[in-house]
Amino acid sequence: MKKFWICFLFFAGVGNYFSQSTETKKIIDSLSAQKWKQSLPDLDSLTEPTFVGIKVKPKDTIILKSTRVFPEQGYEVPITPFQLLKYKEDKTWFFFGQNNLVFNQASFSNWNSGGNNNVGVIGKFNYNLSFKKGKHFLENTFQLGYGFVANKGQSSRKTEDYINVMSNYGYDLGSNYYLSTGLQFISQFAPGFDYTATPNPNYDNRISKFLAPAYVNLGIGVSYNPSENFQVIVRPVNGKFTIVEDKLLQKKGLFGLETDGQSIRKELGTMVNVLYRLKIYKDINLVNKLNLFTNYLYHTERVDVGYSGSLDFRLNKLISTNITADLLYDHDQIKTLQVKQTLGIGFTYNLGIEDKEKPKKNLKPFAN
Repeated sequence: MKKFWICFLFFAGVGNYFSQSTETKKIIDSLSAQKWKQSLPDLDSLTEPTFVGIKVKPKDTIILKSTRVFPEQGYEVPITPFQLLKYKEDKTWFFFGQNNLVFNQASFSNWNSGGNNNVGVIGKFNYNLSFKKGKHFLENTFQLGYGFVANKGQSSRKTEDYINVMSNYGYDLGSNYYLSTGLQFISQFAPGFDYTATPNPNYDNRISKFLAPAYVNLGIGVSYNPSENFQVIVRPVNGKFTIVEDKLLQKKGLFGLETDGQSIRKELGTMVNVLYRLKIYKDINLVNKLNLFTNYLYHTERVDVGYSGSLDFRLNKLISTNITADLLYDHDQIKTLQVKQTLGIGFTYNLGIEDKEKPKKNLKPFAN
């Protein structure tokens, strides 16, 4: 009997132990199930999602600009076919303008070495309006300049005076060669005088004025333009017309006129234009222009030569110093070399209309 009770108590204790262990496991399993459910996504909540913004640092941003901008030259620049045709978009107008105002002044008071008070101003304007479509382009250039100096006790005398209007049509032939045809008009604004011969001239002493003379060039040829800094135009068929619309100046020998009273002189020949720009230093630029013309009909060996050089020292965006030199030899006008040189400091302001689009932003993937 004693053994019976011992066995009974043993099995009762074991049963009680396992029953308590099962309850503990149920509690543990329920806690684990709750934690698991919390970690699972709520599929029903995806019907109303919530978006959270992610801040991106600016340094992790790539800005892709689709703006077409001409190279910043900072000096007198005609827009060349090379620049126009590098842009793929069609039907695009390009505009460039440069305004230059140069001052010089001197004042003396009780100056032992002597001197004469004077003030001078020169204004120059260079505008370029160009159009291109596919391989076709049209370039229109307007160059105007006028200046004078006023000395005490003397009438004002002009130091600069020119009108130069050009229009050129071209077609891209490939390999930087272009079909070129163009029209050019050259004249001046005001009457000119020989102040050495007539120190105090009147209007009857004029030696030139508007349309007396004026030069018109019309021709067709080929242009080679491998970069924006170098261009050669050769027109083997070029008509040159000298216009003198002033009875007083329509005299044989003046401006190549062959008879008295002649108002237009016609020439047919070859014209060559060369443009070369050189960047000497960061803000020092040299522009060289050379023009050659020979007449097929009369003394072919006599070549008209015109050279224009401009050295520009840019101090900042608005102030610059400019040195120019112009050399001209035309046997039909004066049988000697004509020279003009200017030096001045003044204000230069460039302006232009660019075909701009808003910059596009692309984000780097996996930005930190």
